[in-house]
Amino acid sequence: MRILLDECVPKRLKREFLGHDAHTVPEMGWSGVRNGELLKRMAADSFEVFVTVDQNLAFQQNVHAMNIAVLVLVAVSNRAADLLPLMPAAITALATLQPGDCVEIRP
Repeated sequence: MRILLDECVPKRLKREFLGHDAHTVPEMGWSGVRNGELLKRMAADSFEVFVTVDQNLAFQQNVHAMNIAVLVLVAVSNRAADLLPLMPAAITALATLQPGDCVEIRP
């Protein structure tokens, strides 16, 4: 599965997506690109899942129309130490994600 990690997600979480083709927004050269344009670019570049901590994304963007899925990691902060405990559930969620899904992963 082709996965894009938002700028607000620590880049070291990329290593947690073993067996998947994971990239960060800065790696793609898309730093500073606003969410709507970012989702368009990722869909055009065949990304299937967007990983973010932005809980408002699903309300601000029409994810279903982009033909991608979104995983929202919900923790007390966006520090790796707070997000790493969510990764097993995030990896499990990947198995059932469908385009248009927006799934929150919580402790």
